[in-house]
Amino acid sequence: MYYHVNGKLVASEDATVSVRDRGFRYGDGAFETIRAYGGELFAWTAHRQRLTTTCETLGMADAVPDDLGERIDATLEANGLADAYVRVSVTRGVQPGKLTPGHEVDPTVVVVVKELPRSGRDGTSVWEEYATVQSVGTRRIPDDAVPVDAKTHNYLNGILARVELRRAATDSYQPDEALLRDADGYVAEGATSNLFFVEGGTLKTPREGTILPGITRNIVLELAEDETFPVETGRYTLDDVRSADEAFLTNTTWELRPIERIDGIDVGDGPITNLLARLYDGIVERYY
Repeated sequence: MYYHVNGKLVASEDATVSVRDRGFRYGDGAFETIRAYGGELFAWTAHRQRLTTTCETLGMADAVPDDLGERIDATLEANGLADAYVRVSVTRGVQPGKLTPGHEVDPTVVVVVKELPRSGRDGTSVWEEYATVQSVGTRRIPDDAVPVDAKTHNYLNGILARVELRRAATDSYQPDEALLRDADGYVAEGATSNLFFVEGGTLKTPREGTILPGITRNIVLELAEDETFPVETGRYTLDDVRSADEAFLTNTTWELRPIERIDGIDVGDGPITNLLARLYDGIVERYY
């Protein structure tokens, strides 16, 4: 495998960054996970904009290189990949070992890719089974502590939530996604996913303000708004989700993944989930 590190393609075993890099020291960096379908980057404009916005939030507005798209294309080509997972990381780079960042930024920019199966109508999902979701005690970091729309390298919140899943697991129960609530106890999001559920024919999802607004989430909302069923964003309790008629998760890698069980309670898919999945596959199919 070849990765792209600071403007150069390098073999994966030689792809390293400095131990003095602030992304390593402090989680001082931004990242995006992107899907490539048929050799083309999916929703690239939205992903690049969110990466840029996160860097602006971190006070390094010019850290995203103008040729980032070309670097990703070169990495895919070097590895002979058309359908792939792409991760782009932009950190503040190497600076003196103190918390306060310097004004001048020489960013570290890394592109990592990994092969994924073909997606779309005739494709294969990266997940083999519907999700088993467990609510956890770990709360979503509030917006006034760390801006919720910033996708940074510091993922300790999600890691702690996933660690909690181990305590809930048994030989017969193996949850694979954690469901976090906000500081007020309302449902927020998964550790690496956004949540949707259906109640009485209405598609519902937690409102922005306590979640990272996912790119896939936004696409699903756009698809849903063109359909005849009502769509609602709001604040919901765990009981609301546990009693749902249908439920699914979204993120770039999973796309739409139905939820089999939440806190041991059966939920599953249904007509709205399946319709949205077909519509999403239709968008992806345009890349082939």
